[in-house]
Amino acid sequence: MMTEIELDQRVQRAVDNFMAGYGCCQSVVAAFSDLYGLDETMAKRIGAGFGGGVGRLRMMCGAVSGIVMLVGLDCGQTEGSDREGKSACYKVVQDLLAKSKADNGSLICAEILGIEGHEKAPASYVASPRTAEYYKTRPCAAKVESAARIFAEYLKEKAKR
Repeated sequence: MMTEIELDQRVQRAVDNFMAGYGCCQSVVAAFSDLYGLDETMAKRIGAGFGGGVGRLRMMCGAVSGIVMLVGLDCGQTEGSDREGKSACYKVVQDLLAKSKADNGSLICAEILGIEGHEKAPASYVASPRTAEYYKTRPCAAKVESAARIFAEYLKEKAKR
């Protein structure tokens, strides 16, 4: 069982990852990956395509996608015939995503960013440099913090059971 301080450190690690240039999903998953035997490099690779609302399609927020990945690592079923395990995992995902939506207003990247419709990245798209100006115009660091905190709270509550 992790202490409150250790959970807070993981939340801060997620924010630090984002501020170091990693995507929202990468940042959240990497902050907790070691708990599941997944090294940080592999966690960042797995989460790499989920930035910008999945490949910059502005769909589901990358930080929220990170919650889904972590729940799968935490309680995902490993046998195809385990319908109860699958349902239990889906229930946790639904509960945590409902919390995220309540806290952040949406699960959709475009809505969180206030973008009309979904801006698909052109094939030639190069990610924006992470500058002080970039961070000023994006609420993403706060969404990464929120997602990491929601998952940390889930772990805390799970440990109490």
